[in-house]
Amino acid sequence: MPMPNTILDIKNLSVSFETFAGTVHAVRDVSVSLYEGETLAIVGESGSGKTVTCRAVMRLLAKNASIDAGEILFDGDDLLKVDQRTLRGIRGNRIAMIFQDPMTSLDPTMKIGHQIQEAIMLHKRISRQEAREKVLELLRTVGIENPEKRYDQYPNQFSGGQRQRIVIAIALACGPKVLLADEPTTALDVTMQAQIIDLFKELQEKIKTSILFITHDLGVVANVADRVAVMYAGKIVEIGKSDEIFYDPRHPYTWGLLSSMPTLETEASTLHTIPGTPPNLINLPAGDAFAPRNPYALEVDELAEPPFFQVSETHYAATWLLDPRAPKVTPPEAILKRRQDYLERKQQNENKSES
Repeated sequence: MPMPNTILDIKNLSVSFETFAGTVHAVRDVSVSLYEGETLAIVGESGSGKTVTCRAVMRLLAKNASIDAGEILFDGDDLLKVDQRTLRGIRGNRIAMIFQDPMTSLDPTMKIGHQIQEAIMLHKRISRQEAREKVLELLRTVGIENPEKRYDQYPNQFSGGQRQRIVIAIALACGPKVLLADEPTTALDVTMQAQIIDLFKELQEKIKTSILFITHDLGVVANVADRVAVMYAGKIVEIGKSDEIFYDPRHPYTWGLLSSMPTLETEASTLHTIPGTPPNLINLPAGDAFAPRNPYALEVDELAEPPFFQVSETHYAATWLLDPRAPKVTPPEAILKRRQDYLERKQQNENKSES
């Protein structure tokens, strides 16, 4: 099969922050590509570097941050080297971002119609009436009922889920090629999370925007992501197609994340947790950063960081367990059961299609 076109290419990105305690190495040599029309999810615990990677694309980092190395290529330009004028033409227009908390993303003193219209007027040479019609169309697209009335209302007159839909409408206002969604469902209840995820799926089918979806919850992206990158301590430790990560994971950290996801069969007393805490990003260990929390750690994990080992054409994991010289390790029972259930469903679907 031909490889899809790459629309956003992050190469060897390293970002650090200067603090009173020392230099925090938040993102360490991250390389990941986003293809046209796909949704790529980056998952991991809080503090793993997901949001910093996302903000580096937009160059919206704090003043104490520095980009130490790397390239971020978009439409032939390195976003880390373009001037501010070029960058302003890209932000919100060709690349848009949805932030974590919709209430802090909206101006409480402005009507929501004007806030969406402002994003359009900034980048498009159209009349105010044309911009208003575009706003009403966007509100309908993201599922806001009675948009003519809602256009003149303030953020406090909307529920949390509706405010998130408005933030999505602002991000989509100029038809961006790339949408960066930073924990867009974190502040919402489970029912509203499902609705927002369904909205993302519908929007992608309609407008073919490429989405970089940031989350700490693997369950959120199970049905929306084409590929998943697992991030830990500032590095990507596993990447592959959604089915490969969910049903054939190879990194012990991914095993831990998946095992900690409750299912309908999970009992309250049996929910798995990953022992320990993430490492101090000021004083990182010499070897694998996950080794102190890894029950399957080898001696080499204390000495050297593992390289990426290829599992398939689309699946890679950075763990010494995949080295041909490593002892064979059996994944946790929850992972084995997840894989077995997947294979059984796949076989049943194949049998149905044949019959």
